[in-house]
Amino acid sequence: METVEMNSISLKRPHSEDDVANADEIKRQKISEKSQTGNNSGQSVETVKEQPDKSLLEDTKNEIIPNEEGEEQEDEELEDSDEDGDPESFADMMKHGLTESDVGITKFVSSHKGFSGILKERYSDFVVHEIGKDGRVSHLDDFSVPVDDEDPSEETFTVLSEEDKQRLEELQLLKNKETSVAIEVIEDSKEKRTVIHQAVKSLFPGLETKTEDRDGKKYIIAYHAAGKKALAKVRTATDPRKHSWPKSRGSYCHFVLYKENKDTMDAINVLSKFLRVKPNIFSYMGTKDKRAITVQEIAVLRITAQRLAHLNKCLMNFKLGNFSYKNHPLKLGELQGNHFTVVLRNITGTDDQIEQAMNSLREIGFINYYGMQRFGTTAVPTYQIGRAILQNNWNEVMDLILKPRPGAEKGYLVKCREEWAKTKDPAAALKKLPVKRCVEGQLLRGLLKYGMKNIISAFGIIPRNNRLMYIHSYQSYVWNNMVSKRIEEYGLKAVPGDLTLKGATAVHIEEGDVHNYTIHDVVMPLPGFDVIYPKHKIGEAYKEMLVADNLDINNMRHKIRDYSLSGAYRKVIIRPQNVNWEVVAYDDPKIPLFTTDLDKLEGKPLPVLPTDGKFRALKMEFSLPPSTYATMAIREVLKMDTSIKNQTQLNTTWLR
Repeated sequence: METVEMNSISLKRPHSEDDVANADEIKRQKISEKSQTGNNSGQSVETVKEQPDKSLLEDTKNEIIPNEEGEEQEDEELEDSDEDGDPESFADMMKHGLTESDVGITKFVSSHKGFSGILKERYSDFVVHEIGKDGRVSHLDDFSVPVDDEDPSEETFTVLSEEDKQRLEELQLLKNKETSVAIEVIEDSKEKRTVIHQAVKSLFPGLETKTEDRDGKKYIIAYHAAGKKALAKVRTATDPRKHSWPKSRGSYCHFVLYKENKDTMDAINVLSKFLRVKPNIFSYMGTKDKRAITVQEIAVLRITAQRLAHLNKCLMNFKLGNFSYKNHPLKLGELQGNHFTVVLRNITGTDDQIEQAMNSLREIGFINYYGMQRFGTTAVPTYQIGRAILQNNWNEVMDLILKPRPGAEKGYLVKCREEWAKTKDPAAALKKLPVKRCVEGQLLRGLLKYGMKNIISAFGIIPRNNRLMYIHSYQSYVWNNMVSKRIEEYGLKAVPGDLTLKGATAVHIEEGDVHNYTIHDVVMPLPGFDVIYPKHKIGEAYKEMLVADNLDINNMRHKIRDYSLSGAYRKVIIRPQNVNWEVVAYDDPKIPLFTTDLDKLEGKPLPVLPTDGKFRALKMEFSLPPSTYATMAIREVLKMDTSIKNQTQLNTTWLR
């Protein structure tokens, strides 16, 4: 499901740079959980302790995380849960939310005393650089465009008027009855005509051009080369539009996308709109956070670097660079991981506490829990819907998605749910939704189309990744709970009956072999039909948990193939790589505490920081593999409960 946990804890303070602007965003944020107390088994394993300070909130924009097998999964809050109400009521609404213990997050592995800090006081305090499959960290450090004799001139982008562009776009999309568009060549010359030909073909890839004389004037005529059939046909690298791309050039332009406060899909939708192309010609290895600065590689089919670079002049919060042409797209899950640069502001820990916390993170690591955004933000967790799907209980699936629920949601969603509860009429409930592409709207449209007695088909209207997200959420819920039990029972050492990977195959650790393994070698299964389970008590605990949920661990195949779970293996403990940290003093909470790629390109110096500032900040750097959650690493450092429910009960002054 998500590249990394690119949705991260977002602690806010009243003096944050964007208090009011982000009040709505905060209310979208996914609920995390409150900790509970338990044994540490004598292994320096602690249960969660509350820190009665600072609100720790999770940014909840959608994220897709490739799991260890590179399978595409989606961490997505299926319903946007903006609330239109009074922000001061948010803490009350959060009383209905999830806590960490609700989804099995109950243990820490380190022995240091926790302290508080503010994460993402500014989105620029959280920076993510993608690590490619070759181990290279993506950086934006070059705006130059590859030299290519076949590239159009810069004039290509300005020679057409806005009216011409509008007419050509309507022609390309067959939005009018015209079969062609004529553009008069005002200053007639061969060079001028060539530039117009190039501009039309470059900016509107579905069109061809020719020159005609009409009443003694020269016109460039744009048309579809083979009519509607040519437009409808999906072009590929092996079947491109004639004459549209030099044979010597790779079909894909790869570039580095630097973005601020925008998630990956939103960014691609913006790029596709400006380029007048469909978003599906873009490919990438993983999606990244919204509330962050992120740097990642993108590939796009048959769009020139020159045309992409031109967007730098007109886009806000994006920069494109490091262009190259290659013969392949990118695939979800191909990345090796992500490198994080994180600032925790206004920290309360002593230098000794910080030293202990960071050394523990580097040497021991953190429990590889699935983070809170995996489970939704309202009183109906996504794992409950996943469980109902696996139980083949489709009436409950429909009810869980559509019924009224307490918690923070957009006003129109509340009205839609109320209408559904009152009438059970999909048409009436759908009328309450101004946004029809949310999961509720998609399911209601499905019920209208297929009828109330065919919920399976109605549910199938929802995009596949969103549907699978529910059952992946259930798998994550089981995994979190079982890992907490495993650590509770056996502590931080490998024991006979644990599982470890030999290549891609899981094998049991035998009694005589156990001294060859550490906790860092141990994996635990996500339930499925193609995994094995530990041979000790935890293997039985898996079965007991599924039996309690009316599921058979020995029969995880579903009659609908999409919902059959093959399972997977996930490391119990993750040890971050390239861990570095520094404590700095500062006075102004609005100043940046490090330079970004863009700052360096633009030659911006780092602000001079006082040696005895009013506040202290912890600057952390670390690298994580795919499908691991940065918030869970930060949770281990702070020893702080990441639950919105808990944090808003402790301190809601930041909302006022």
